[in-house]
Amino acid sequence: MELYKDKSKTAEERARDLVSRMTVLERCEQLKYDAPAIERLGVPAYNWWNEGLHGVARAGVATMFPQAIGMAASFDVNMLHDVAEVISTEARAKYNEYSKLGDRDIYKGLTLWSPNINIFRDPRWGRGHETYGEDPYLTSRLGCAFVKGLQGDGEVMRAAACAKHFAVHSGPEAIRHEFDAVADAKDLEETYLPAFEALVKEAKVESVMGAYNRTNGEPCCGSEYLSSKLKEWGFDGYFVSDCWAIADFHMHHHVTATATESVAMALKNGCDVNCGNTYLHLYKAYEEGLVTEEEITKACEHLFRTRMRLGMFDETEYDSLGYMDVETKEHIALSRKAAETACVLLKNDGILPLDKSKINTIGVIGPNAQNIGALRGNYYGTASRYETILMGIQDEFDGRVLFSEGANIVKDRCEGLALPNDRIREAQAIAAHSDVVVLCVGLDEGLEGEEGDQGNEYGSGDKRSLSLPKSQKRLLDAVLELGKPTVVVLVSGSSLNIENDKANALLQAFYPGSQGGKAVADILFGNVSPSGKLPVTFYKHIEQLPEFTDYFMRDRTYRYEDYAKNHVLYPFGFGLTYSDIKVTAADVRRDGDKLIADVTLRNDGRAGDDVLQVYFKSESKDAVRNHALCAFKRVTLGEGETKTVSLEIPLRNLTVVSDNGERYLDTNAKTTVYFGTSQPDELSEELTGKKTVACEVEL
Repeated sequence: MELYKDKSKTAEERARDLVSRMTVLERCEQLKYDAPAIERLGVPAYNWWNEGLHGVARAGVATMFPQAIGMAASFDVNMLHDVAEVISTEARAKYNEYSKLGDRDIYKGLTLWSPNINIFRDPRWGRGHETYGEDPYLTSRLGCAFVKGLQGDGEVMRAAACAKHFAVHSGPEAIRHEFDAVADAKDLEETYLPAFEALVKEAKVESVMGAYNRTNGEPCCGSEYLSSKLKEWGFDGYFVSDCWAIADFHMHHHVTATATESVAMALKNGCDVNCGNTYLHLYKAYEEGLVTEEEITKACEHLFRTRMRLGMFDETEYDSLGYMDVETKEHIALSRKAAETACVLLKNDGILPLDKSKINTIGVIGPNAQNIGALRGNYYGTASRYETILMGIQDEFDGRVLFSEGANIVKDRCEGLALPNDRIREAQAIAAHSDVVVLCVGLDEGLEGEEGDQGNEYGSGDKRSLSLPKSQKRLLDAVLELGKPTVVVLVSGSSLNIENDKANALLQAFYPGSQGGKAVADILFGNVSPSGKLPVTFYKHIEQLPEFTDYFMRDRTYRYEDYAKNHVLYPFGFGLTYSDIKVTAADVRRDGDKLIADVTLRNDGRAGDDVLQVYFKSESKDAVRNHALCAFKRVTLGEGETKTVSLEIPLRNLTVVSDNGERYLDTNAKTTVYFGTSQPDELSEELTGKKTVACEVEL
């Protein structure tokens, strides 16, 4: 038996043996994302490009979960793990079915290029809704849970996860192919790199994808500095370029002059596989002496090591999975549960939950009431059924439900030959006949997303404003001026400001997935208490933000925001519930390299969930301006229940970072730890009516 067929050998040994049997040209060809078959060695064709951000994407029917930013609002690591487990199960099931039929096309493999763990530092960034928000600690915890759920803990990996985009990447989309993101040592260590380090060290993520842009002058897919960080962290997976990013080296960044020079820069700095076509020049670069056979071989071995770890050449414990394991009732139920935790209640004057016994007619108005695009977010799969917000309300409410689109999501009319604002009068008429109005406005993945998304109104994918599109602003004002009890459901992947305080309630639904309408209805009618928390800061206006191209963290996100400037509309970590859960006491003690916190919570309202949030504030000269999340835990309390929960807080979570990028525990500085269901700031306390419990700790 050839060594590479021997399951008793390590993946490394098997990969080395298999690659040794290939010619140099064959090895070069395997470094393309669409790797061809090598029939004489029994190697089937394989396409490395597959997506699984919030469900198996672009490969037919699959369970579609809320967009990543919505799942981040759950602050629930167990939820992220379970979702990822479903995604990889369905990916494996589809891979099995397709492979049996000889279909090895793009999007049908086991190397899923997710999650996106970039930091959502600026609300203009169109791809921000692919991320877990603005906080590196939250991002690292959710990202690790997702990776572990995706890859599994079996004899072989169920699927291979990918941490992207490495690193210092968050727009602008329009210039990403030529842009140089400049970040100092402090911001790199404090903000941009921690999640990547955690996914490599803790979650053992199998892949890392480089970003399009340069970071401090080096293209991210050919960066000596970023490559050195992966080596420092002990990364032993494969590195992939973003798609066509290597061509940017000579075409846009101008750090090389030719395609072969670009290939050499990428390969020498650890890029194993090229998503794109520049590695078609790899053999020529070898002939020109720009790369060595050893460098080509090393990259090829990395790729086959991953394929061995996935059991692609063996019988595996996952071989029985098939199409009956795709979009099952259990998977759909989890999607609905995830959507419920993705919704964040931002305002409620008491109108919610709606009392069916006091309502005869509900008017559902707005372009996102029936918009499937508003459920999906980008990098989406295909659900066999989509539950829109209108459908969710119709199914839940036995009385009369009236509907009007009210306005096009962005155009000034719904019918091409009509006059502007052609649906507003219908919307007002419906509102007049309704006891309660549910106004569904916001964006969809065509209005904020990646550069070049189809239907993208703004071209680059980034937002130009935090306001609603003008068509919807006119609709919202026209409906609210009638004075009817109105709940606004805001569907978007990022911060928006509706700029009208007349609504009785405001529910942020993000992009809630195929079951989103059911989840929204469950919350509106009180079947479920809302429990999501904002994973990003909601600002009032773009004009108050630093320049989009400025990657320094000063004045950005809740950790560095100058609250005295009154920029913030709703703070990170904020979200109302129908419960009344508050922290009543906290006891903290040092135990080796961690703190142990016993936290008592009491619920003076109806049964429900909330998120215990723990922040620390250091008086060190190297601390962030405000405070930083260092622990969190989703809790469930019954009506009138008191519960004590224990948390372990590693001392690493309380470290600060010097200007030269050194992370350390400042034992000489006063450090305070805050326990609550929101941030320990005046705005959060004003909005929630709750104070946090502060404990000074000895480090």
